[in-house]
Amino acid sequence: MYISLSDRSGGKREKPRGATTALSSEVPFRLSPVILWLGLVSMVTDVSSESVTAILPLYVTGFLGLSTIAFGFIDGINQGASAIVRIAAGWASDRSGHPKRIAFAGYGLSMLARIGFLFAGGFWAIAAIVTGDRIGKGIRTAPRDALITVSAQPEHLARSFGVHRMLDNIGAAAGPMIAFLVLLLIPNGFSTVFVVSLAFAVIGVAVLGLVVPDLRADGLKGIEANSGAEQTAGSRKKGPRLFAFSWSHLREPGLGKLLISAGLLGLLTIGDGFIYLVLQDRDSFAVQWFPLLFVGTNIVFLAFAIPLGRLADRVGRVPVFVGGHIALLACYFLAAAPFGGLWSTVGCLILLGGFYAATDGVLAALASQLTPSGKLATGIASAQTVVALSRMTASAGFGVLWYAVGASTAMVAAGALLACAVVAVVFILPGARPKLGSE
Repeated sequence: MYISLSDRSGGKREKPRGATTALSSEVPFRLSPVILWLGLVSMVTDVSSESVTAILPLYVTGFLGLSTIAFGFIDGINQGASAIVRIAAGWASDRSGHPKRIAFAGYGLSMLARIGFLFAGGFWAIAAIVTGDRIGKGIRTAPRDALITVSAQPEHLARSFGVHRMLDNIGAAAGPMIAFLVLLLIPNGFSTVFVVSLAFAVIGVAVLGLVVPDLRADGLKGIEANSGAEQTAGSRKKGPRLFAFSWSHLREPGLGKLLISAGLLGLLTIGDGFIYLVLQDRDSFAVQWFPLLFVGTNIVFLAFAIPLGRLADRVGRVPVFVGGHIALLACYFLAAAPFGGLWSTVGCLILLGGFYAATDGVLAALASQLTPSGKLATGIASAQTVVALSRMTASAGFGVLWYAVGASTAMVAAGALLACAVVAVVFILPGARPKLGSE
């Protein structure tokens, strides 16, 4: 089956990707089955990954007895190792025209990494396994998001990403819940969590391979149009010449401003595990309740993913993206507050979940809106790479800062710097506009 970007509007004249006009409310929303299946794949894969992520802070600092610096390094890998291959995977997806094949390789690598958790017991082993798992994530993410983009209605792009993220976060909430139940029934049952994680990873790979169609993500219509008059009948049989990789797409004014903004904000986005450790350090609740913090955040993400996606399509993706980071800023200061208790913790989880709902899918929609034709997955991967690298730096730096000045002081310092970054981005991002001719 072959689907090109021009097919997404049902034969109608297409607006630039991500255009937010009144037409977005006039075109009825229809969910592509491809997006539904990809959401189900992401759901079971997130059960696999988040069940491990939910216990990793305790496993590293409690069960293995390592320091916050060691956890900061591992969490940095967890945040940023995927950056090693994101752009290359996006380019390979565009080059081949078959995003599913690249995504399948990424999901498969993460599945294999899950086996390693059954045997690892030290810092370097854990670091190596997390690296392999995150490289798999880096390979699969941009091709998967390219599949979502070519399958979605252009008028409802952010909403379509919101639907996918909603399904994704059902798994992200279920994974920590499963980890909580395992630890509740089996004290120190970390190995049991690893076995469950592997089982769900296998299911995700099987569904992707057997059910998701191998759509062509052909964003090369601009190339074909310019060269169509020069092609001979023989050359047409061989198909269009695919672009050679270059960094030229990064020079697009709108995309460049988005990358700068995403990188600046990512440098002040510390890992969820650290926020939860700060809450646990302040309130001293029992460790078996720790995975429920991940559950709470992902339930909020799940609840707000579609509404905020719709809001981004209607009022603009930049305001929603910036607003998400303001919610993160409020979460930092609430976590650092001297008063604790249940409601303070719940407030942090609501703010953190709202942050992800307002930024995750919206960033992909913004990147696709600002990326030149023919380089869709590469552009999305570029934005994701910048975020991954900056968040890796943030996690490693916060681990050292915590060790040096303590949890609350480190959180206040991160919040103050994030406030400055948000103000800077307010002036940078409004100038990011799609090129009308890029379609």
